[in-house]
Parts: sequence; C-alpha cells; structure tokens
Amino acid sequence: MADQTGGKKQDGKQRRARLTRGQKGLIAAAAVLAVVLIGVLAWQSLFVRPELNAGKAEQTEDPETGEVVEEIDWGEGVRPRSDGERKSEDYYTVLILGRDTGGGGNTDTMLLASYDVTNQKATVMSIPRDTMVNIPYDVKKINGVYNYYGGGEKGIQALYKEISQLVGFEPDYQVIVEWEAVGEIVDAMGGVWFDVPRDMDYEDPYQDLSIHLDKGYQLLNGEQAMGVVRFRDGVNGYKTGDIGRIETQQAFLKAMVEQLLKPEIVLKINQLIEVFQDNVTTDLSFQNILWFAKAAIQGGLKVENVKFVTMPANYNAYAYSRSYSKEFGRFYQLAYVTPYPNELLELVNTALSPYKEVFTLSDLDIMTVNADGSVRSSTGYVEDSQSTHTNAYWQAQWAPQEPVEEETTPVDENGNPIATDPNTGEPETGEETPGTGEPVSPEPGGTTDPGTGTWEPGTGQQIDPETGGIIDPSTGQILDPGTGQVIGQVGGGSPDDGESGQPETQEPSGEESAPPEEPAGGETAPTEEPAGGEPQAPDEGFIIVN
Repeated sequence: MADQTGGKKQDGKQRRARLTRGQKGLIAAAAVLAVVLIGVLAWQSLFVRPELNAGKAEQTEDPETGEVVEEIDWGEGVRPRSDGERKSEDYYTVLILGRDTGGGGNTDTMLLASYDVTNQKATVMSIPRDTMVNIPYDVKKINGVYNYYGGGEKGIQALYKEISQLVGFEPDYQVIVEWEAVGEIVDAMGGVWFDVPRDMDYEDPYQDLSIHLDKGYQLLNGEQAMGVVRFRDGVNGYKTGDIGRIETQQAFLKAMVEQLLKPEIVLKINQLIEVFQDNVTTDLSFQNILWFAKAAIQGGLKVENVKFVTMPANYNAYAYSRSYSKEFGRFYQLAYVTPYPNELLELVNTALSPYKEVFTLSDLDIMTVNADGSVRSSTGYVEDSQSTHTNAYWQAQWAPQEPVEEETTPVDENGNPIATDPNTGEPETGEETPGTGEPVSPEPGGTTDPGTGTWEPGTGQQIDPETGGIIDPSTGQILDPGTGQVIGQVGGGSPDDGESGQPETQEPSGEESAPPEEPAGGETAPTEEPAGGEPQAPDEGFIIVN
C-alpha cells in the first residue's frame, strides 16, 4: 500500500549486503587455515629437540629436598670425556636407571642407551648389578652406589660418576624410572604381547612379590609384566641368576619398543603422559622424549636396528670383603662381575660413545681381580688402597694365633722380685757375706758355713751356730730370737756398751717397693685387629656369597 507521499512503504529494518559465494569461500578457507595453523603449532610444541650440553651443570637441585647439590667431584680418578666431535649431528646417549623401592631402593636395572637419530640406529647396554666399580669403600657393587650416597640427586650423581668412568664418557641425560612405572606403561598401552620364556613361580613377602606365570606367548597386563621383569629366583629360577633376568628384560623391552613404534600408539599419548609425570625423574623434558618418539616413528627406526647387549664381563670374580669378614668372624669373599677390558672398549668405540675420537683402556676405569685376589684398575689408580692386598695377606689376618708364654720374674715371700744369675738362671739374693763380699745363696735343707752360720729352711734366716741367734746380714750382729736384743757379733765381736740393747733401726729411704702388678679385674687384653680395623678370628675356611 502506498503512503501519503506517494512512495512505497519501507520495512523497518535496513537491508544488509549479502556475501557472494566467493567471499564466503575465502572466509571459510581462512578459518580452516587458522585452525590448522594453531593445531600445527600446538602439535609442534609437543616435540622439542634436546640440546646437547658440554658436561653437567655446576650445580643441580634435588627435586625431593630442594637441596643444592654441587658439581661432581671426580677425585684422583680419570675424568670422563664430555665433549668433542660427534659421530653424527643427532647422536644422543641416555643413562636409564630402574629404582626398585620394594627391594630397598637399589638400582638393580641399569641401561646405557645410545641413539643415532641421523642413521636410525640404537644400542642399549645392560650393566649387571654386581659390577665392580672403583669406589673408596669395601663393598664395590654398582647397584648399591645410589643408596650409599643417600639416594636423591646425590645418589644419582654418584652413580652417574661411576658409570661415566666405567665407559669413559658422560651420558648426555639420565632417566630414573620407578619399577612400578613399567606396569603402568604396559596398562596404558593396552598390554604387551610377549613370549614368556619359562614358568615363573616366586613368592617374596619382603619385596611384596607374588609371581605366577605360565610359559608361552601371551598378552601381559601391567602386573604380569612386572612379574616378568623382576623374576630371577625360585624353584624354576634362572641357572645364570641375574644374567638370565637381564636377558628376559631385554627381550621384553624389545617387545615394548616394537609396539610403541606403531602409529596407533599416538592415541594413548594422554595416558603415557600421566605415567611419565608420576613415575619418571629426568633432566629431559617430556617434549624431548616425544621428540625422540617422533624421530623414531617418522625416521623409520626398525626393531632390528635396536641392539640390546649385556656388558661383556667375567661373572666369576671374587674379592675379599672386610665388612663381611668382620660380621661373620672369618675370611669372607664377595662375588663380583668384572668387565672384560678389551671387549668393553670395543663396544664403547663402535656402538656406545657419541664421539669420533677413539678411546683407549686408560680412558676407562675398569676394575679386575688378579689371580692372587688383589684388585686393580685399568687407570692404575685404586681408590680403596686396602683392596690391593692379596688373599694371602688377608688370610694371615684371620689365622689362629699361637699363645705367647710370658716370662715370669721369681718373687720372695713378700712378693718382691728376686734377681737371677744371668749364667744359670737361678735366683740370687743380692746379699753378701759380711766381711767377704761373697754372695750368699740359701739352699733347700739348709747348709752350714763355718764362718757365717746356717740358713734355716722355710724362713731364709741366717742362724749363728754357737748362740742360735739370728744374724743381721747388714750389720753382722747376732740377735736374740725372742727379744731381738744384740747378743753377739759375727767373727767374735761384742755389742757396743753404749747401745740400748735394741736392734738397730734403719731410716726409711722414702721409696716404697712396688707391689707386683695384677691384671685389671675382669678385663682381658684387646685382641689384635687386621688392617682396616677388622677383628681377628680363627680361620674356619672361607665363604663366598653371591
């Protein structure tokens, strides 16, 4: 309907301009591009290439205590290599430690891994827990180093030091994994298919272990996987002990790697992140670890290019232990694993070291036990100097000791020592015959000397044969045995008229004759101890413990 002005009636709203189809397409494309760009940036932020550092930081902070831990003190031993020209642009080394809280916190699982990202090759070397290392205290097993230094960052640094000196170079990074994490990772993956090599039945309430698995190929959940990697002993345990367990662990880890390299594992990333945050302590970020995973998947790392090896070593080395000998009271030896120097050196140069420069034996701190039981290092320096003694030396410390007969000095009835004739060994009185200066020796049964009288047996007194009086050997006076009055003189003399008739008294000399020494009541003499403060005990043979 027309209005009063004659125009058409207007709508109350202004008409908006419409976008063309082309404009709409451009806007949609821009929105999609923005979303993609944001997604790509977010995705890329998950993957951060690790930066190689030349050696460790001067100070680190213990994440548990907040305590600042000083730079590693390498002491008088060899300083491992920490920089140099690398074999490839992206060649990394990582020390992986499995900490078993149920087993006292020892690091029974130790792996040194090298990953050549450029050439997509990796080597993982297992280090046996009983490996002998160059440390200044008695028990030299590498699995106890972490606990000996109090755990935490100090324990990690101490263990890092020993492994670095063992192989001659400092690993770029460390990863400490709580054993429980293995089971949690397996559950996050949805299980791991693995061929269990034997029936496994073992109960250990101390470590809260209850392992019951049948032999054969099967899908393992987290708890079952933990049983596989921890099983060692039992009725059907490995004949090779810890070596058998290491071999099974390597096979299981290889199965895990194979399944982690599958692209569909990306769907499990959130669960894996949670396990990582709860159970892993490392100087790598999670983004660094994801970068390694991405490099392996996109780079085409194949399982056959992941080489698992065990440190080449002698598993039948035995060395004397001062602490265990003291505890058990006898000569005692501990079983160790000692590396084969030349074989370990070759493995380091060809597969583990990231550096082009070739190592020599003097660069590695490799401990060995000589045929005589003494310990030595490939560097020529042994931190525990007492371990350089031979077995013969230590066995002598524990040999039965022959009792030593102490010489006794003869004493008179008053406990005073009697001198002995140096020629005959017979006691001497030290008295002289008045007038002659000749020593007088009492003899059993009594004898008569015409000039001096008779020695009365039992009392040792000298009796005048004419009067029956007692002769004073110092004055030659004859005393009445009843009254003590002077009644005569040896040789015909008579007593002085001016004397009182009482025997002459001697002035005290001011010195007291010492009484014979007696042992302190109830105390025994301390026994000798071998070098190092260890007590002596009868040799009852020797014991070897594993």
